[in-house]
Amino acid sequence: MSTMQQTREGMDPQSDIAALVIETGGLMALPLGDSGKLEVGEWVVAIGNPFGLSNTLTVGVVSAKGRTSLGISDYEDFIQTDAAINPGNSGGPLVNLDGEVVGISTVLFSRSGGYMGVGFVIPINLAKGIANQLIEHGEVTRGYLGVVIQALTPELAELFDLKQNKGILVAQVSENSPAARAGLRQGDVITAYQGSPVTDVGGFRNRVSLTQPGSREKLTVIRGDKLRSISVTIGKLTEEKLIAQGSTKRVEELGLAVQTITSQLAEQFNARSGEGVVVTKVEPGSIAARQVLNPES
Repeated sequence: MSTMQQTREGMDPQSDIAALVIETGGLMALPLGDSGKLEVGEWVVAIGNPFGLSNTLTVGVVSAKGRTSLGISDYEDFIQTDAAINPGNSGGPLVNLDGEVVGISTVLFSRSGGYMGVGFVIPINLAKGIANQLIEHGEVTRGYLGVVIQALTPELAELFDLKQNKGILVAQVSENSPAARAGLRQGDVITAYQGSPVTDVGGFRNRVSLTQPGSREKLTVIRGDKLRSISVTIGKLTEEKLIAQGSTKRVEELGLAVQTITSQLAEQFNARSGEGVVVTKVEPGSIAARQVLNPES
């Protein structure tokens, strides 16, 4: 990203985005599009320098949107494309057929080191939001809710006696956090945020992080068999809180999904409420699977 009016630079390792000042004369910048309007199947063009071959253009389609939990960066919302992205393309633009930049090529999925039809691109809407903060303030301020969340699998829905498995499960609420002060509880299922449906963990985390700290937002949750509306004042994510989130991510890297033992789970597994966790999912082929860990351990 570059700017002619501002002189502030910065980078955000959590999203793998940087704002750079480029002193230039006469160069024309490409217009930025709206990545939110991209549709799966839409034609796109990737431009870059794969393997050092400058000014290379490849064409493909948008294969998927909203790819998260890939372990590439802390905050993910990738566009997946089959436009060929190879080593050297990173940082290059993904352009729609109107010539507008809709993304930044970031990484390819490959077992051979070369193109295999799967590349991931940072949406330009996310990049603009991060870059504008870097340009204006030199750093990124993120919203903070104070919950550990999990995908609501059919197994978890059954454990909590839920009639549906839509939304995400609140596995833990941090003490004195915005979520705790708003009355959010462990075992609540979040189904909507800011009036829009919540369908996956990564997408919800991104939306909260991009919310201005201090703003008051509405959560729709299922508690037991009742639908509730909860208003929460979003806090500011600090370095200490980010480190705490990193410990949760480490559990995911092991190939585990865990659930804090609630009173309901304690009764089921003959355990003590609040002490330890129950393993609810083990990814095949993961470190956890190789150690012969099983769900409900």
